[in-house]
Amino acid sequence: MTSTVVVGGFFGDEGKGKIISYLAIKDNPKIIVRGGAGPNAGHTIRDGDKIYKVRMLPSGFLNKNAKVMIGPGVVINPDILLKEIHDFGAEGRSFVDKHCGIIEEIHRTRDSKGDLKEKIGSTGSGTGPANADRAMRILKLAKDFDSLSDLIVDVPEQINSALANNENVLIEGTQGTFLSLWHGTYPFVTSKDVTASGICADVGLGPTKVDEVIVVFKSYVTRVGTGPLAKELTPEEAEVKGWSEFGTVTGRQRRAADFDFDLARRAIMLNGATQISITKLDVLFPDCAGMTSYEKLSDEAKSFVKNIERELNTPVTIIGTGPAINDVIDRRS
Repeated sequence: MTSTVVVGGFFGDEGKGKIISYLAIKDNPKIIVRGGAGPNAGHTIRDGDKIYKVRMLPSGFLNKNAKVMIGPGVVINPDILLKEIHDFGAEGRSFVDKHCGIIEEIHRTRDSKGDLKEKIGSTGSGTGPANADRAMRILKLAKDFDSLSDLIVDVPEQINSALANNENVLIEGTQGTFLSLWHGTYPFVTSKDVTASGICADVGLGPTKVDEVIVVFKSYVTRVGTGPLAKELTPEEAEVKGWSEFGTVTGRQRRAADFDFDLARRAIMLNGATQISITKLDVLFPDCAGMTSYEKLSDEAKSFVKNIERELNTPVTIIGTGPAINDVIDRRS
């Protein structure tokens, strides 16, 4: 049994929610645990005719046999969390660590004005100011709130015990490598590190306990908000290519560019990736939509995948071919 870490390779919006949801069902982990910044990052999941936009719960909640947890390094908005637990039918199997930081109204107010809003393009969720207060040692924690008392467990102990008992654990990252406070396009970044190492620290998983790191790349690059984007297309060019998208949390139009091998190569290095997941192959190659067999892909699509493997020296194991959870080609042995 294994621990698998899933992180974004570009600027977020890579389709991690779909890939994590697929892995949550396919691999049937005992625990799915979320690291990352906070509710400023969203995942979109399509299950049949249902579309879920998730900001706090781990994306693997569709596996009703798994426990879903939030690690101590994450700041949470209790209102958003409790609503998602109720709306998505995750009662009785959703948990948070007592050391999770709490976003309060004062943090949302600070996040909605000044440089964070105007220069960085913050989502206004309060995540950045809450993480700043945590660094100053003045942030309240989950253990201080009665509304969360029924959800509190020792998350690091739970996930390490599961691994010791030979059970699968899926660790879910948020956002993307180049939004990392340490490794991203500073200052146009999020409020903490969101590479695989940072995500593992968030949930209490030591480096020797990590078996697989899957970095998710979209078949092209998108970015919401301000900050550099190499070889950026105009909105009109993105529209022609079918790459016009909008952010899960903000609803803002995503900026777009062609797949960036230099960024991808650095993301592989920074995350210590053992596998690559490519999403939205069907957007580049519409004849691949919904396919679940690699052999049935067009020669052009296969060439795209092979070129990524050759350039990045890392196997492409999971390929997204549509928006639904099972629109996936799984090449893992």
